[in-house]
Amino acid sequence: MQMTVLASGSKGNSTVISSSKTRVLVDAGLSCRELVRRMAMVGEDPSKLDAILITHEHQDHVTGLGVLARKLGIPVYFTEPTHRAWVRMMKPRTTMSYAQWLIHVQQEKEARARAVAEGSAPEQGICDSMSAAVEADRTGTTCGEPDEPETSTSKAKADPAFLPAVEYFHSGRQFCIGDIEVTPFTIPHDAADPCGFVFSSEGVRMAVATDLGYMPPNVKAALKRIDVLLLESNHDLEMLKDGPYPWSVKQRVLSRVGHLSNLATAEFLERDYDGSAAYVVLGHLSESNNAPELARMTAEQAMMNHPTLLGNRIVLAEQAAPINPICI
Repeated sequence: MQMTVLASGSKGNSTVISSSKTRVLVDAGLSCRELVRRMAMVGEDPSKLDAILITHEHQDHVTGLGVLARKLGIPVYFTEPTHRAWVRMMKPRTTMSYAQWLIHVQQEKEARARAVAEGSAPEQGICDSMSAAVEADRTGTTCGEPDEPETSTSKAKADPAFLPAVEYFHSGRQFCIGDIEVTPFTIPHDAADPCGFVFSSEGVRMAVATDLGYMPPNVKAALKRIDVLLLESNHDLEMLKDGPYPWSVKQRVLSRVGHLSNLATAEFLERDYDGSAAYVVLGHLSESNNAPELARMTAEQAMMNHPTLLGNRIVLAEQAAPINPICI
């Protein structure tokens, strides 16, 4: 199996997990063009991707999702609450002023009055016609025009949340994509239904666990017997407290549904980690409130207290460029 982190950080996250037969993309937090460019940099062919998996709906995990999925014609795997949250984000609710509402009501009254006078259509039909007219006015289409061919492009223009195929999964329930067995697990983060993943194939296990405010028992249990572990080490506590973020944002990051600090990650590595991974990849490092070498040093110091962990190699995932593929 192989893990390639294309990007990791608050500006975008995406990772390729592959076996000898199957390739999946975990999150699509960069533009489609940038994702394709970064895959080319590490020798990955986007056309060979079999699916996209989404951890949660925050922008830095889904920026290029719709365009990439439509371009490649591949399914997207969500939990149902995450999919619904993403759809709401892609199709923000339009608001109507009171004056617009009065005009709309008056138009409906006039239409019903004409229908009654002419005796040509039942009231429900008029309501349906009015609804269609209002929708056509909102979307810029005209009733009676011939429909354009239903291509992915035309569907995307009409519905920005259109995807070629959607598959739902549930945290805690295993499923398979090709020859990769996927085990999603719930993580504590301020999203609709966030999750991490364990990927298994050919006797190798890889895990992605970022965007979590603390390490609950279910996450600790999921991260046992992992060969390659992508784990969040988001911020240094002092740098965050003294940093440029507004206090409300600092509170969010520090909360139990925020992000793991270097110290929290080190405590997990020292107290609960079983040391089975050949590589521990530190990801989602804050550019404002962390320093790569500080994150590395904190993790390495935690491991130095346990001789059984000295064989683990620490790798830093980057925001600006992909890391070299890690193959087991």
